[in-house]
Amino acid sequence: MSDVRVAEVISETSDAVSLVLDAELSYEPGQFLTFRLPNGLERCYSLSSSPYTGEKPTVTVKRMPGGACSSWICSSVVAGTVLEARDPAGVFTPSSLDRDLVLFAGGSGITPVMSIIKSVLAAGSGRMVLFYANRDPSSVIFAAELRRLAAEHPARLQVTHWLECLQGIPSRAQLEAWASSFDAREAFVCGPGPFMDAVVSVLPSARVERFDVFQEEITETGDSSTVDVSLDGVRKRLAWPSHKRLLDVLLDSGLDAPYSCRQGQCSACACRIVRGEVRLLHNEVLDDDDLAEGYALACQALPVTDEVEVTYED
Repeated sequence: MSDVRVAEVISETSDAVSLVLDAELSYEPGQFLTFRLPNGLERCYSLSSSPYTGEKPTVTVKRMPGGACSSWICSSVVAGTVLEARDPAGVFTPSSLDRDLVLFAGGSGITPVMSIIKSVLAAGSGRMVLFYANRDPSSVIFAAELRRLAAEHPARLQVTHWLECLQGIPSRAQLEAWASSFDAREAFVCGPGPFMDAVVSVLPSARVERFDVFQEEITETGDSSTVDVSLDGVRKRLAWPSHKRLLDVLLDSGLDAPYSCRQGQCSACACRIVRGEVRLLHNEVLDDDDLAEGYALACQALPVTDEVEVTYED
């Protein structure tokens, strides 16, 4: 963790803000930052800025219903606030800024997509089409900026706005009809779970950023388990708070636990549960056989039993 200072807070909509950070960060378009907030919880928020435009790193946060963390950020963070943050991470990044892309965003899922759009326009030659679904006009984040970018690059960026108040929730058939001309393009989707599931049913190869998982507000109950971990020939016994992901427990204790995406979309953080039980907040890589053999993703694991034993050894 390192300290980052908020240089500016920009109100995007009535329930979303962008935090402009006074920090030097090396990141890829579409990545996110993990913040540790004063309540002790950690949350991941996507960067909406581009590393290729010269702008300061910026994350955009939408207030989630009943969400203590997102509500605190939207209500309490001001210019000068210092936050703890982990290094940028995530694999929701284009393979090339010169490839043509088809992009889907729902609500605040536009945040990493905006980073990709600005990066492709600034440093690549790819053409992009964006399907952006929102509840109503007032909830459209980056509405003015998207209009400006589309007007400045009409041959490279086309934006389709879908408003549920007028058109209803987009169906699979409607998404399929819209995307039919772009199925050969690299696809990206970020937004609420049902929206992403509908897009993936149309474009199974679409890269998915499940921001709804990271925005999940895990209640801090004060309960704690114990975890015995074997890693690199070292064995440690650690307290494991019920609200905290295993990977964060290990890293905070000084263990050099492996990880990459922190999204449950790769297996870099995979470990094996020798004793006890955990639950995974999200999993896109371990199949039923892996789970039956006790494998888990440390970045998504929360304790179920009072005692858990974990090993990274063969």
